[in-house]
Amino acid sequence: MVQCTKPVRRARRGVRARPKSSRYGRIPLLFSPLTATGSAINVDDLPLDNSFAELPPAFYTRLMPTPLTAPYFVAASARAAALVNLDPALLAQDDVVATFTGNHVPPRAKPLAAVYSGHQFGVWAGQLGDGRAILLGQLAGPHGPMELQLKGAGKTPYSRMGDGRAVLRSSIREFLCSEAMAALGIPTTRALMVTGSDQGILRETVESAAVVTRMAPSFVRFGSFEHWSSRDQPEELRILADYVIATFYPELAGAPNPYRALLEEVTRRTAHMIAHWQAVGFMHGVMNTDNMSILGLTLDYGPFGFMDAFDSEHICNHTDQQGRYSYANQPQVGHWNCYALAQALLPLIGSVEEAQDALEVYQSAFAGKIDELLRAKLGLASAQDDDAQLFDAMFTLMHANHADFTLFFRRLGALRLDAPELDAQLRDMFIAREDFDAWAVRYRARLRLDNSIDSDRKLAMDRVNPKYVLRNYLAQAAIEKAQNKDFSEVARLLAVLEHPFDEQPHNDHYAALPPDWASHLAVSCSS
Repeated sequence: MVQCTKPVRRARRGVRARPKSSRYGRIPLLFSPLTATGSAINVDDLPLDNSFAELPPAFYTRLMPTPLTAPYFVAASARAAALVNLDPALLAQDDVVATFTGNHVPPRAKPLAAVYSGHQFGVWAGQLGDGRAILLGQLAGPHGPMELQLKGAGKTPYSRMGDGRAVLRSSIREFLCSEAMAALGIPTTRALMVTGSDQGILRETVESAAVVTRMAPSFVRFGSFEHWSSRDQPEELRILADYVIATFYPELAGAPNPYRALLEEVTRRTAHMIAHWQAVGFMHGVMNTDNMSILGLTLDYGPFGFMDAFDSEHICNHTDQQGRYSYANQPQVGHWNCYALAQALLPLIGSVEEAQDALEVYQSAFAGKIDELLRAKLGLASAQDDDAQLFDAMFTLMHANHADFTLFFRRLGALRLDAPELDAQLRDMFIAREDFDAWAVRYRARLRLDNSIDSDRKLAMDRVNPKYVLRNYLAQAAIEKAQNKDFSEVARLLAVLEHPFDEQPHNDHYAALPPDWASHLAVSCSS
């Protein structure tokens, strides 16, 4: 494991962290569904707030987005719009498109780019920050305020050698995956809409520019804390921690050591999030500490991927030559990232032992959640001591035969307890059919311990095993049409992914095995 190239100071033993008062309280829901008046949204009346902008100026740079040439509407999510009381039918208005491209800034907005640091591929990278994302502010909604961030809105002081832009293909991928993950019940940031422009952006080739408006209660990251700790600025570190606790974890404020309690809760949420990833075969691709949410949300969709043919060592990021962020490594890397957060919070926690105690929750939280999810995926109604062996044998079998991850679990729900002769659809997914037969004998014996009923079990399994996920080839097909100004497939695919557990007979082709050409698709950090 590579150590930081820049030392991070440890807190002196015996330092006792004392909760400090904070002026950052939970934001009240001041606004009911207004934003749409009559047949139009008045963008200048958007009730934007920005609690992050109340932090001292060292935490961000206030700046305006850089306009794009002649922006146009690409797609929007009605479900995301409901979270901020916006009428999705009105998001294609010209002034709304201009606002969520960055060409027009409402009077109440306080646009800014935040600073943070972090570890990238296990190596200390120093100062980073929002290099192409600009926070407009917050809109209130039925479940609390959501920050709206324009990704691809132009250069910031943290862009380093980048151009501050996003391209259409990556924006569509993030938009679709954010909403697909939410529909799967996985903690995630959301995506309100995508806008495009014919303005050229140079990547490997010249591509068209786009902006995705993404949403979350907060975009504070592990790296936000690493930034101040690495600079030995404990006061700024405390201010940030107090803001996060008061705004998002107020129940922790009364803990004997609220900073230790913060670390423990974030560690637990991170473990649960990654267990959800593993259970659907999702691979993040760039689990750097600057891409880890302090709220335990899936953050920064770049070279992600959903597993097709199961390979536990699969690497979805072409840039990741060493395989640090492979599917099998994700739980371990999540734990490593929590250690990096603990190191950053040490000056506030005040005790190495307390920080280590807080981190202890990771293993049990991950193990408990993944076991819970796998039992549900296999239709097991109870917990038995040897379930782990059944799970391990299943994944070993899937790995050896490269069984399709999503289809295997979906078809498993149709297994008949007393009719192994009807297993053809499942058996055909395995080259070594006799190995599947042997595992199926164990699985049936386990089901009998629960007195499992076929019809009830299938209903329960279909509620947790998706039929539809965002396979790379589906995203690519939508992107290719969009690059020719046909956005219909983006909307159609979004509609399918919003109901991942439903049968949708007219959309069966979206659940098919990937075509041969899809095996050549590759995504990298430039995606």
